[in-house]
Amino acid sequence: MERLRIDKWLWAARFYKTRSLASDEIDRGRVQVNGVVVKASRELKAGDTVRLRNGEIQRTLLVQVISDRRGGAPEAALLYTETAESVQARLALAEQRRLAPEPARSLEGGRPTKRERRDSEQARGWGDRWSASMDGGQQTTSTGKPNSR
Repeated sequence: MERLRIDKWLWAARFYKTRSLASDEIDRGRVQVNGVVVKASRELKAGDTVRLRNGEIQRTLLVQVISDRRGGAPEAALLYTETAESVQARLALAEQRRLAPEPARSLEGGRPTKRERRDSEQARGWGDRWSASMDGGQQTTSTGKPNSR
């Protein structure tokens, strides 16, 4: 097999879970072959350069093997090699995301995290379970009046 549709190859290389997802991403212009935005029916051959954009992550791949068979991840990794610049950019982006502040804490005086809320409730003594026996044993209706049981 010397040539294969780009959507089939992206599916076989495990970049997309289904072939239709691969086709949709290609139609949105997020996939380029040799620097040109292509259609899903574009035939790919060994030696082509493929650029993928998935959210913030961009990958540049060199096609090594053409296969329409979807195998496991180790087998799929043999179909391509990622360029050194692409790997470096991806790792830099991952490091940048790791060092970014936690979104919940970026808002000054904003909503507390679950841990902070639990700590403040425990400090106020609200963490204890409520008991009807602590209420004096008097039950009330939904209107707040004592129940006449």
